[in-house]
Amino acid sequence: MLKDHWPLLGLRLTTPRLELRLPGEGELAALAELAAEGIHPPEEMPFLFPWTDLPPAARARSVVQHHWLRRGDWTPENWSLALAVFFEGRPVGFQDFAARDFGTLRRTSSGSWLGRRHQGQGIGTEMRTAMLHLAFEGLGAAEAVSGALEHNAASLAVSRKLGYERDGVERVVIRGRATTEIRLRLPRARWEAAADRAAADRAPVTVTGLEPCLPLFGAVRVA
Repeated sequence: MLKDHWPLLGLRLTTPRLELRLPGEGELAALAELAAEGIHPPEEMPFLFPWTDLPPAARARSVVQHHWLRRGDWTPENWSLALAVFFEGRPVGFQDFAARDFGTLRRTSSGSWLGRRHQGQGIGTEMRTAMLHLAFEGLGAAEAVSGALEHNAASLAVSRKLGYERDGVERVVIRGRATTEIRLRLPRARWEAAADRAAADRAPVTVTGLEPCLPLFGAVRVA
């Protein structure tokens, strides 16, 4: 079976409402079509790389190519896990989970998007929680980093809720205009402290199929 050679195909992150995993061929097509429908109002741009400015067909194709590229250039020293997010059995968004030299730095980064019709339902928080659970509880990460443009209030709100702290700013150019990216950092101790405080509110996460994937992440089994 292909999973014997690429065990990431068997990795699953589940919460009460969501499942995060690599998509099959038809599911990837559905995810691409979701991106073609739109992710944000056209007058806004929440991404450092404005890929959503592409026409709908090219935007959909870029989603497919991104997934293929992330699988094809994977190494334990430089990887990016492009997970589809499923709600009620249908793909509703994308959660990226990446690292360089994870075996040494124990640091992960992330990015994500949701189809517009699935926003405002708490899905963004739940899928990031699943990703962070994999990082800290599954792989033994020391810290997780992320970032958001200063006008991306929804992303910044999710980060605050999950315990990230500001870790500096950077001036960037988006659509020919200067704006500010806010860098964010979540140390392991802060994640654990936030988990204790928010145990009743945080969605429980189950990870299956991780053990055979550990060498691909440059990680070892977490006791």
